[in-house]
Amino acid sequence: MIAGMNLLNSAPGFILPAISTPFLIMMFRQNSRNFPIDVMEAARIDGLTEFQIFFRMYLPMMKSTYAAAAVISFMNAWNSYLWPKVIMTDTDAQTMPMLIANLASGYTTDYGLLMLGVLFCSVPTMVVFFILQKQFAEGITGAVK
Repeated sequence: MIAGMNLLNSAPGFILPAISTPFLIMMFRQNSRNFPIDVMEAARIDGLTEFQIFFRMYLPMMKSTYAAAAVISFMNAWNSYLWPKVIMTDTDAQTMPMLIANLASGYTTDYGLLMLGVLFCSVPTMVVFFILQKQFAEGITGAVK
């Protein structure tokens, strides 16, 4: 299906499956069900259309859910090994886990270099998590203000 859409060796072909996981769909569904109906009814009484309610009320109140989804999607995409191996057929387009797996292959393994690669591979995930830590915790617990 990805090859049919000409998305091989491209970032969209790599990212699209990572942002529509069943866990994220369930998380958005559960947090949307917890959205206060009173807020939507008050917005309708004030004369807002459904699009205005969505963009002015729903999106700002659900930003912690979007932040949690961004962290989870980024971690899944960054640590993915098999999907990039299938989708990125060009040797120039390799992800960090693929490069680390290449470091571990061969007759001898330099464990110092391998651990340095693992450290460099985990730093971007930690940075994204620490930047969105508060929103991540609120989004996972389903906090709607």
